[in-house]
Amino acid sequence: MTRRREKANQPVGTRRAAREFAFRALFQADRGDLPLNEVFTRAEGDMREGDDTFPQLAPDAVAFARELVDGLGTHRDTIDQTLRQTIRGWSFDQMAQTDLNVLRLATFEMMYTGTAHPPVIESAVRIARKFGGDDSGRFVNGVLAGLSRTLQTAPAVPQSDDGADE
Repeated sequence: MTRRREKANQPVGTRRAAREFAFRALFQADRGDLPLNEVFTRAEGDMREGDDTFPQLAPDAVAFARELVDGLGTHRDTIDQTLRQTIRGWSFDQMAQTDLNVLRLATFEMMYTGTAHPPVIESAVRIARKFGGDDSGRFVNGVLAGLSRTLQTAPAVPQSDDGADE
């Protein structure tokens, strides 16, 4: 029993735990209509102080969760536009907030990081199943699988040099 307790108190360094931490901060921010960075910083402080609401994350996992939150904050309009084009038959108002936030974080990661899509999708589905409704896992999986196919077949978008070509 002591061994199990010691293991439970060790920091978690997995990307899955970091994704869940970022998701929970995003969900709290949206529900409370609060700035995401403020909620993340508060949640990180609570975690460091031993609040058992959040698992203890290793420094690399906290850094990855921060990358997800910051990236979503920077690219949210593009991410939402991409999701609106990907999701057929559902508006954001019709979707569960849980599903939408899982999709936002996974979409950021798929579009803006070098992470392979399958582990991102798998983690998103697990988070959706854990926090969402009965069909959340299937819904998230379907949306992200379609997005992955689109991203892999889409031509690269040329980047302008600060408007030099305009």
